[in-house]
Amino acid sequence: MELTENKELLEQYRERAKKLVEQMSLEEKVFQTLYNAPAVERLGVKAYNWWNEALHGVARAGVATVFPQAIGLAATFDEDLVEEVADAISTEARGKFNLQQAKEDTDIYKGLTFWSPNVNIFRDPRWGRGHETFGEDPYLTSRMGVRFIRGLQGHDEKYLKAAACAKHLAVHSGPEAIRHSFDAVVSKQDLYETYLAAFKACIQEGHVEAVMGAYNRLNGVPCCANEELVEKIVRDEFGFEGHMVSDCGAVQDIRDGHHVAATFKEAAAMAMKNGCDLNCGKMFYFLKQAAEDGLVSEERISEAVERLFTTRIKLGVLDRKEENPYDRIPYSVVDSEPMRKLNEEAAARCVVLLKNDGLLPLELSSIQTIGVIGPNADSRRALAGNYEGTASHYWTVLEGIQDYVGDRARVMYSEGCHLYKDRTTGLAYANDRLSEVKGVCENSDVVVVCLGLDASIEGEEGDANNEYGSGDKPDLNLPGIQQQILEAAYASGKPVILVLLSGSALAVDWAQEHVPAILQGWYPGACGGKAIAKILFGERCPEGKLPVTFYHKDEKLPDFTDYSMKGRTYRYMKGEALYPFGYGLSYTRFAYENVRIEKPSEDGEDGRFVTARALVRNVGTAAGAETVQVYVKIPGEDTPNAQLKGLRKVRLEPGEAREVEIALPKEAFGLYDEDGRFGICEGNALVYVGGHGPDARSAALTGQEVCCLEVAVGE
Repeated sequence: MELTENKELLEQYRERAKKLVEQMSLEEKVFQTLYNAPAVERLGVKAYNWWNEALHGVARAGVATVFPQAIGLAATFDEDLVEEVADAISTEARGKFNLQQAKEDTDIYKGLTFWSPNVNIFRDPRWGRGHETFGEDPYLTSRMGVRFIRGLQGHDEKYLKAAACAKHLAVHSGPEAIRHSFDAVVSKQDLYETYLAAFKACIQEGHVEAVMGAYNRLNGVPCCANEELVEKIVRDEFGFEGHMVSDCGAVQDIRDGHHVAATFKEAAAMAMKNGCDLNCGKMFYFLKQAAEDGLVSEERISEAVERLFTTRIKLGVLDRKEENPYDRIPYSVVDSEPMRKLNEEAAARCVVLLKNDGLLPLELSSIQTIGVIGPNADSRRALAGNYEGTASHYWTVLEGIQDYVGDRARVMYSEGCHLYKDRTTGLAYANDRLSEVKGVCENSDVVVVCLGLDASIEGEEGDANNEYGSGDKPDLNLPGIQQQILEAAYASGKPVILVLLSGSALAVDWAQEHVPAILQGWYPGACGGKAIAKILFGERCPEGKLPVTFYHKDEKLPDFTDYSMKGRTYRYMKGEALYPFGYGLSYTRFAYENVRIEKPSEDGEDGRFVTARALVRNVGTAAGAETVQVYVKIPGEDTPNAQLKGLRKVRLEPGEAREVEIALPKEAFGLYDEDGRFGICEGNALVYVGGHGPDARSAALTGQEVCCLEVAVGE
């Protein structure tokens, strides 16, 4: 039995926390609600800093494995891999924590409470923080979020390995520039059907230890002081029993940004009264005065502190070292060879092959010179994304290719252009590397052009200090003069491969029309260049799928501040995508045989309503992995497009076949109404089974149709 399932032990931990808190004064309790909680020496309580990050590796605390950014992990469509990566992160976290504790280092980013994962929905491709998420789909986000939490928190009977935090509650997804004052107006239908689905799964299935409140208001009420959201939905309806933490500075926003409190004291009281237990910021300093003035009860403050100490007890940080198995994890696990191997594996699995006219994989024996061009070709920043740690070794795309080919071929390089400016040096004329680009192309047999973005121009407000403002993208174009560099390479007449490193969708219509091969590498982590090189030369077979829609250049997106899901993402868009959600090519091909839907002898057996089954066969010449995807379409006026409801990864050698089964619960055939009430939709639903979504564009790009089956659904 895992700790999260052991109700008796959890109750003992809560009682232990309550007895500890009963011995504290009001002032001592108030100080414990701050992220940088001081020691209570008379009770044997050490200082503890709650703020730590582990989005795709232990962040901001020195050397750690830098795994692919979250959006890249989502592109693997591989739940098992995501849990394995999260388990590796928490192993390094414990190794680092044990060293830090031994050296009495309790600074920021040195605790075991990690404010990850980010399970917001990437509803708009312009949002700068979208690459922190698992994409645009609630189901995929739920599955990745739950498994990430399980990996991070571990499976011990008595202790959490680390404490995860699902963020940001709720509907937070830009614009970054106005996040501290913005009111996200959302229908109950969209709230439940899209924005809260992953939080519900993280709470009920992942047993996540913490939830973080967002900066914005939700339908007029600040999220960190929102009784309806926190107390009624998350705690009463979803059954959340952990602690709530504010985003950093969000309680101050209640006064300064949203203007719903006249003083900081009132803002602190509003947040505490309405369910916020821990403040990332300084506003909870005012809680002592607020309690003395009757704005919030001391009982409520005690409740918050009890929740916080319950988490610390679950982590075992108040117990003797010999009682906790995680205390024995040595620092030597950090940045070790097994971590590096897993990192490279994750990087390889996240790469999506968007186009291939037969150019890939490259045959090295027939190549004498390879040209590598572009601002992301030798960029470490384009590997790391944001909320990152520090790797001891990085492999950029250029370095990955150089290492792979060795002395078997020459590699020529040009930066090509600045990432977003029109020149690489301030005193030069515009396009100052164009002649070099042309020279590299003339002397090369094949050209790899590495373009895209990095976290300096798509990211969090205050972190991404780009020329466009606040971290969001103004459009979906390649920034600066990157498009000109790509066209110059193409004009050389040499075979061109486009490698995109970005955390979000780019409108690369021209490339789709002209360039023979395109790879989407995301921000692939410290080993990303090694993994991409192996894919280019066929040592690895690409297997990633898109967790977001890539739109056409002329796609008219809804207003960025409109939080209605109408017209957004693959679930509600009306037009054709450039590259659809769930799409990705391979070097091999998979055939589906004997696709069928089976009903159990009794409805609800093992949680199953129906089971989709198929024999999947590798009919190509390369070993590869197929992502079997199951979509459900509920017929009717104004119902969503077919939605992802099941997935399974299967690895096959050439000629090998394997039976795959994916169980669908009855809830897969339900929708929310305008009042946020869930109901099973009676009638005949359509179930699609295949390697991509059931849209015409995916079929055209892959040359393969998915199988459509009908299921009768009744109450």
